[in-house]
Amino acid sequence: MQTTFSPEQLKDPGIARANEILRSCVHCGFCTATCPTYQVLGDELDSPRGRIYLIKDMLEKGRPADEKTVKHIDRCLSCLACMTTCPSGVHYMHLVDQARAYIEKTYKRPFTDRVLRAVLARIIPYPRRFRLALLGAKIARPFAFLVPDKRLKAMLAMAPKQIPPVSRNDDAQVFPAIGERRMRVALMTGCAQKALNTDINDATIRLLRRLGCEVVVARGAGCCGALTHHMGKEDLSHASAAANIRAWMAEKNGPGLDAIVINTSGCGTTVKDYGHMFRTDALAGDAATVAGLAKDVSEVLTTLGLPQGAAKGLRVAYHAACSLQHGQQIKTAPKDLLKRVGFEVVEPADSHLCCGSAGTYNLLQPEISQQLKARKVQTLEAKAPQIIAAGNIGCMMQIGSGTGVPVVHTVELLDWATGGPKPRALEP
Repeated sequence: MQTTFSPEQLKDPGIARANEILRSCVHCGFCTATCPTYQVLGDELDSPRGRIYLIKDMLEKGRPADEKTVKHIDRCLSCLACMTTCPSGVHYMHLVDQARAYIEKTYKRPFTDRVLRAVLARIIPYPRRFRLALLGAKIARPFAFLVPDKRLKAMLAMAPKQIPPVSRNDDAQVFPAIGERRMRVALMTGCAQKALNTDINDATIRLLRRLGCEVVVARGAGCCGALTHHMGKEDLSHASAAANIRAWMAEKNGPGLDAIVINTSGCGTTVKDYGHMFRTDALAGDAATVAGLAKDVSEVLTTLGLPQGAAKGLRVAYHAACSLQHGQQIKTAPKDLLKRVGFEVVEPADSHLCCGSAGTYNLLQPEISQQLKARKVQTLEAKAPQIIAAGNIGCMMQIGSGTGVPVVHTVELLDWATGGPKPRALEP
């Protein structure tokens, strides 16, 4: 694709990176075949190729974002299926992130949109605030029919039936390895996950310790910054990321770290991109180090090796989170681990398509999200599973709200199969 950025424009690192990405696109349209929003809406501008044209026009002309461009960029899930499909290696993730930051700086959204986005950015990344918000949503849910805004209704529906108690395992501390120490790892405990499902981190700690890991929850680490990053709120997202970088580098430079373990794949994709996010910052070196240490929990467990387990007589439908299969290109490890410990593993049709969760997407674009959820649940249930497993809390909440089949994190099943307690979601 030809571009016409001026030498002055190209002095901006963000524009220079966008120029590289745009020039790698050859207009082939392969991305349209795997784009969930294009399949649902059938609009070229709601495909990666269409959005690329909109972004190119906006950035080249240096004009403020307009309503049309914002609408179609907002509809992008950032599922990154297009990057898996693209034969030219177009790094769409960096391009759409640049576009969102540009929109945030140049476009004034309607008042209700601004308030809604500000509330999400100031609540979800903070577990205590999020817990209070979930409690409020749970109380208000019976009156949802009085709420005219579909996005607010989606927020009320998000609250789980039971809000789990705080887990003290999420506090800054060190858990010693059981037996001989093989690795020292930092566990990213996240933000929303600590309010929505505390069992995931608990299971991860138990499993890693049994396999010989000393597990540290680093003081000062928190939200990865993904939620605000995908809203284009660079100041907030970079502040969250910088806090993590400093916290983990203190451990790396002190007692040492072999890996940073992440059990929420949406966070993992962002942390692994810290090197790019901070490439022009004083933290560039440390950010690149952290990005290199970041591993999905399935990667670490594959390295450690799980004991072979007897057949469990349970069929597990594995849902591949987009951030794992497309964002991190991790496709077989979770399934192989589940099979190794004795589960029968099946995959739904069109497993490459998003479930519609995508961070805050299900709250900001509820109509499209609901259609994608219905598709995903239908294909999962068609496999007649007894359990659905996923590696991302957002996917678990999204799919769990549309099916009666228990939805658990992959690591909960692996913990159970190797000596841990039965996942709470599988109890009667």
